[in-house]
Formats: sequence, C-alpha cells, structure tokens
Amino acid sequence: MTATILTLQPRPPADPSVDHEIQSIVAGTGAGSTCNTDLAAGPWTFDTRPGYGPGASMGDVIPTGAPRQGELPQLYRDAPDIELHERIRAAKDALGDRVVVLGHFYQREEVVRHADYVGDSFQLAGAAKARTEAEAIVFCGVHFMAETADLLSGPDQAVILPNLAAGCSMADMADIDQVEECWEQLEELFGDMDTPGTDGLVPVIPVTYMNSSAAIKGFVGRHGGIVCTSSNARTVLEWAFARGRRVLFFPDQHLGRNTAKAMGVPLEQMPMWNPTKPWGGTDAATLTGSRVILWHGFCSVHRRFTVDQIDKARAEHPGVRVIVHPECPMPVVDAADESGSTDYIRQAIEAATQPSTFAIGTEINLVQRLAAEHPQHEIFCLDPVVCPCSTMYRIHPGYLAWVLESLVAGQIVNRITVPPEVADPARVALERMLAARPGAGS
Repeated sequence: MTATILTLQPRPPADPSVDHEIQSIVAGTGAGSTCNTDLAAGPWTFDTRPGYGPGASMGDVIPTGAPRQGELPQLYRDAPDIELHERIRAAKDALGDRVVVLGHFYQREEVVRHADYVGDSFQLAGAAKARTEAEAIVFCGVHFMAETADLLSGPDQAVILPNLAAGCSMADMADIDQVEECWEQLEELFGDMDTPGTDGLVPVIPVTYMNSSAAIKGFVGRHGGIVCTSSNARTVLEWAFARGRRVLFFPDQHLGRNTAKAMGVPLEQMPMWNPTKPWGGTDAATLTGSRVILWHGFCSVHRRFTVDQIDKARAEHPGVRVIVHPECPMPVVDAADESGSTDYIRQAIEAATQPSTFAIGTEINLVQRLAAEHPQHEIFCLDPVVCPCSTMYRIHPGYLAWVLESLVAGQIVNRITVPPEVADPARVALERMLAARPGAGS
C-alpha cells in the first residue's frame, strides 16, 4: 500500500489587532464577547473619570490622587487611524535618533507597530538605558514602567508616558504608607530589622516585583531588599533567603506564592498580609513561623484565568499545550503544562518546530499578536472573553502622535520624573536585581 503524504498548510494569519476585534463585537459583525463595550470608545472618553477604565481592572479601586490625563487636543481625537499613523511616522522621521519609542508586549497593535523596541517592562528599561543618544524616551506602557526607565536612563533624558492615566492596579495595591506601616508592625514583632542574628540573617528581607511604584522600590533599597521580575523571581528569592529568615513579597501574591511553592516552601509558611486588616489579618505566631509573607495584591488580567478554562481547552483541543503567566492563581499554574514570563511564552512558541496548539493565559494583545506571527500554530487565549488590561489599553495612537508632535515642536509633555530621595535607593534595589543572576551565587 502506498502511503499518502499530507502537507499541512499554514492557516491564514490572524488579525493582530484586539481593537479591530472589539469594534466588530460591539458592531455586531464579529463573533465572541467583550467584558465591556466601552472598550470600543477612544480612551480619552475616560480621562476625566475616576477609575482605571474599561477592561480587566475596571472593578479595582483606584487610589485617591492617582495620576489623571489632561484633555487630548481635539484633532488627535478626531483623526482616523491612517492619519494618526502617518503623523506618528512623520514625527519619528523628523526626530530621528533624538527619540526612542518603547512598546510593552501588552500594548495594542496600533501602537506596537511604531515601537523601536518591544518587550516586557525590564527589557524595555534596559533598552532605555542603552539608548544614551536619545533625548526623549517615549514609553508606551504604564506608569511604573516609565518610572523605572527614568531611574535607569541618563539625567538629561526625558521619559514620556503618552497617557498619564495609564497606571497599574496591581502596583497601586501596595502604596508606600501601607508598606511603611506593615514594616513598623514587623519591627514590633522581630525587633532590629537591620542587624543579622547569630545565624547571619536579618529577620525580614523586602522583595518587590517590578510592577510597583518607584516609592516602593526606594523603600526596598533602603531596607536591604531587592526587585524581581517574573523571569528571575526564583533567583531573587534565593538571594533574599541567603540574607534573611523570611521575605516580605509584594505586591503580587500569586507570583510570590507560585515561585516559593516551586522552591519547596510549604503553603502554611506563606501567610497573607492584608493591609486593610489589623496585623495584616494574621498573628504573631504565624508570622514568626513564616518564610514568605505575601502581600494581598494581584493582577486583574491574570486573575481572570481559571482551571475550568484549562479543562475546556483540553477537552476541545486534544494535545493542547497550556502555558500561563506566574501572576495567575496557584490552581491555574498547577493545572497548566508550563508557566513563565511574557518573554518565556513568546520564546516557547518560537521554539516549537512542529505545528502545535497553544492555549495561553496572559494578556490578549500579546496572545493575538503571537497568533498572527505564527500562523503554523493554533494559538488562542484561555479566556474566551476579550478583556484587555484596562491601563495598557489607555495608550492609543492619538496620544502617541500628540507627544511625538509636541517633541517636534520643542515641547515635552507628560514627563515622568522620580525625585532624587526616592531614585537613589530605588536604583540600589534595581542594581541588586541586576547582580542576582542565575548561577551567580549569593
């Protein structure tokens, strides 16, 4: 019998634009659903309203005094997409090497296409640090990312956030006053926090996720702590355990729990600290026996993913490979085949040599872009509801065109600066992270 050779044809490339999908859903011309039909409107519609805006964080409580964006000039609100793209291109051509545009993986496709570098928050901060010739760094991401770029860039470089309302609800879940109060209560329990005991360890080492404010990074730097990313959290925890009996990890409980659990730390040694409750909702005995004190914070994008979604993906797509971000809740990470940072997910798909099916648990803009870039694979988001990050979605080509054309006119708008008293210790914490490489020892 002669065998029949089948040649698999790549499926047609997907549209990488989440905005196009949302517009079609709202117009009734596309299948699927979105978590909020207001996502079809321009984000300037929400600039004067309190809150994070429609999307995954729309139910989160925004702190009083959170940055607000002023009114975007009418011409940028009314311009069609093609005109905005031409304005952005022309402004970039006019500015040349004087400007560098950074785009986070979670940005909408209409913004990412104009970025000189695309990556996660730390990769982009590194890109900002490397582009010493640029007079202005336009960071298409959220507020804490622009702050980090300001910390790592030169003093004469201006870091610009196109929409000041692009904050981060997770970062806002650990404000500096709450963290200082927590530290004071831990001092009451453990005594001197700065002097090592006979075992050579201090009572607590503070560790903050990159997704935190500059003020929090400064706190960590002042108290012997360190910053981590989702890709090096294990290495950072090893660094911290070599110096302290326990770790105070904030603001994301899930990254802390998933990382420490994979290192063998029992769940009963990872109490939660809820800043809205006396003594964090725990007690002295539990804290004394702890190894990791987890802050009551989370990412609203990654909290949307569930074990039921994974079960459904496996039932409908036999052989599917499920990869989720470690900001997802522990049961989701446990049920997945793999977990890793945004860059880990991207590299895993790029490394797949045979046509495969991937179910991904992370922000929809990245998932949809990966599906478009790799038509040989079937790639879909675990969450069937289109619900992008509320604050990443606040960056729109209209804002990008405005800040770039302002630079052409010699005006810097929406500059992000970190005051020296915060910047200096925050840089210390970041430098410790840079030095804590896997295999580099303690």
